[in-house]
Amino acid sequence: MGNGVYVGLFLVTLATLSFEILLTRIFSVTMWYHFAFVAISVAMFGMTVGAIVVYLFPRHFTEDRAGRQLASSSLMFSLAIIVSFLTQLSIPFVPGQSIAGVNSLVFTYLVVAVPFVFSGVCVCLALTKFPGHVSRLYAFDLAGGAMGCVLLIYMLRITDAPTAVIVIAAFASLGSFFFTFGQRSNGLRIIAFLTTVVLVCFSIINTILVAQQSSLLRITWVRGSYEARPLYEKWNSFSRVAVWGDPNVPRCPEVQGLSPVYQRGEIIKQLHVDIDANASTVMTAFNGDLSGLEYLKYDITNFAHYIRPDSKVLVIGTGGGRDILSALVFQQQSVLGIEINEDIIKILNKQFGDFSGHLDQRPNVHFVNDEARSYIARTKSRFDIIQASFIDTWAATSAGAFVLTENSLYTIEAWKIFLHHLTPRGVLTFSRWYYRNLPGEMYRLTSLASASLMDSGIKNPRGHIVIVRRMFGIKQDAPLGAGTMLVSREPFSDQDIEVVEKMARDLQFEIMLTPHYAADKTFEAIASGRALDTITSKFPINIAATVDDSPFFFHMLRLCNILDWKSLGVGEANANAVFVLVMLLLTVTGLSVLCIIIPLLLTTQKTTLKGALPFFVFFMAIGFGFMLVEISQMQRLIVFLGHPVYGLSVVLFSLLLSSGVGSYSTRKINDLQVERSAFVRLSILLTILCLFGIVSRSVLSMFEASPNEWRIILSVGMLFVLGFLMGMPFPLGMRLAFMRSAAIAPWLWGINGATSVCASVLAIIIAISLGISTTFWVGFACYFIALIALGGMTLKRPASN
Repeated sequence: MGNGVYVGLFLVTLATLSFEILLTRIFSVTMWYHFAFVAISVAMFGMTVGAIVVYLFPRHFTEDRAGRQLASSSLMFSLAIIVSFLTQLSIPFVPGQSIAGVNSLVFTYLVVAVPFVFSGVCVCLALTKFPGHVSRLYAFDLAGGAMGCVLLIYMLRITDAPTAVIVIAAFASLGSFFFTFGQRSNGLRIIAFLTTVVLVCFSIINTILVAQQSSLLRITWVRGSYEARPLYEKWNSFSRVAVWGDPNVPRCPEVQGLSPVYQRGEIIKQLHVDIDANASTVMTAFNGDLSGLEYLKYDITNFAHYIRPDSKVLVIGTGGGRDILSALVFQQQSVLGIEINEDIIKILNKQFGDFSGHLDQRPNVHFVNDEARSYIARTKSRFDIIQASFIDTWAATSAGAFVLTENSLYTIEAWKIFLHHLTPRGVLTFSRWYYRNLPGEMYRLTSLASASLMDSGIKNPRGHIVIVRRMFGIKQDAPLGAGTMLVSREPFSDQDIEVVEKMARDLQFEIMLTPHYAADKTFEAIASGRALDTITSKFPINIAATVDDSPFFFHMLRLCNILDWKSLGVGEANANAVFVLVMLLLTVTGLSVLCIIIPLLLTTQKTTLKGALPFFVFFMAIGFGFMLVEISQMQRLIVFLGHPVYGLSVVLFSLLLSSGVGSYSTRKINDLQVERSAFVRLSILLTILCLFGIVSRSVLSMFEASPNEWRIILSVGMLFVLGFLMGMPFPLGMRLAFMRSAAIAPWLWGINGATSVCASVLAIIIAISLGISTTFWVGFACYFIALIALGGMTLKRPASN
């Protein structure tokens, strides 16, 4: 075996993980976020099928043919990436639960799975046909995956997602080229080389065109509808930002909660800025004349400006600049806008700066590209108003496109930080949608406010909370509206309440809660702070205050009530997401069972499976364990590091790379010492996992206000120790399998992959139901089961060392 196998495997796994993650980004635009998450599972199952194919056809996949088969399968992987992606572009996704919708979804995922079958064949061949090199090969496998997740971040900074697909295909074909080294495959080598050159040239040309907004390859079908070319489009590793509209056509202003007393006299120019073809904000034309923006004084999201004039304002999520303009219209002292998405800031102040009035150049306006919670925790400044209007993250993050994305802005720990950074007269204001029959989001905000205030030492939280709403119509004809909550650091004064009542009366907003009045008994009960846990636990949906260990604010449908979501009044988006998640778990569990049973039924040499149960349990357990620990730390550290990109670049990269180093460290272990070494190292891993689970939350909380660099260094250090030890069980277990019967090695690799798929779904279900810590401890239990299974492995020991 030549060195080309190592390089080829590195490139193939780099392409594999990059393509997996990129698909979640693409599907977040073309479909819904929960379907994007399914793409990860489909991709991983494609690889599992590839491994099963290798196991079922041992006469075809032999060691003497392995070199050429590695080259051909990786080349087919490259070509299949392109064909499957072009096919996806031509498939209009049909939303809904109709037959057409199911058919389009099934066909899409079948197309997606094909490239990963070839990748699975390639990786399985590399790890099972060279038994003397499995530790090194597994190390290159993991290192390639680690590099792939980081490389994708930089790819999407330079080009768009469709072009990144071509770049990834080029890496796969380059891997094929390296696999041909040392093989008599000149024809295959030439084809792989030419394919790589063509793909690289196309990528360079199209990247230039992307910068000119005239890409040759673009997404045309979005959620079943044809999408025209936008005015401007920019991809990054956690969003696609697009600008729509005609900058020369004036219209009535668009706001979320406009007062009914507003007389629509102003005609302004606005553009739409959308994120992943879903979340939308408006960018308003501004020439420096604030008199043309008087309509902002009638927006319910700006209610706090009436009771706190002459203030220092901090805006969480600047979007198209509406809240920045609002602060200027109310003549506030200064406004600081924090925006997590760098591309949105560039669109607002650079690409469309002439349109928006170059807000960043005004002396009392400042922009910061950062995650709001992280920035506020670090700053020494205090603010009179901290404003967050309709901020959510139902987005497929780079960390894995989890259907119910963790949101670090809506937790008790986050709100305590916000309250701490208010001046004594300061007000925290959040705005959310208000559903007339069951305002779940506003109820949960109230729970969050009440719990945060009490945790901050305030005994009577109701004296600090005001809620107003604006319904878009009257009675049952208007089920939807906008609600705004004001939370003060000090109790609202009588003068404050007089202003609230006067402005609500003048603007015809409805007061739902003040320290002296409650239009809704549920708000009154929650805001009192008495028996809060009892109130929320008995409520039909989950309105309990969210914490960092379970930061899923928008998930309010309990899994046990999934069939009753309509009667409970839960939003369809939440219900669909949970339904897809549950069905996905059932599906992947069934497919995993098939991946285990079908090889058993089709195996002709039943004697090779005698005594294989401990091996089966071992590889199943480490597959579950690795993924549960990985995802739990990804979820936790996204909150700690404060940016979804860090979940990819820090967590995945650190774990995969350190696991590769751990695998590489096992290469010199003597065959006679493998079993003992595996037992010792797995025992050490369990000890470290136990200590990590006990102290990690406390350690992270101590460093939450530290600079980004220190938090990243701490995270990498903690993860490297875990990853180093977690990378050892697989290669050691595979060597034990080779010593017993090399024929079952591909099957065991497939089992490991199948259980990893199940674990990726199970981890989310455990986290949203029981918390991130529980996910981690279930992973710990899986490694403990692996240790028990290790003791039951009986070996056919080699005749000599």
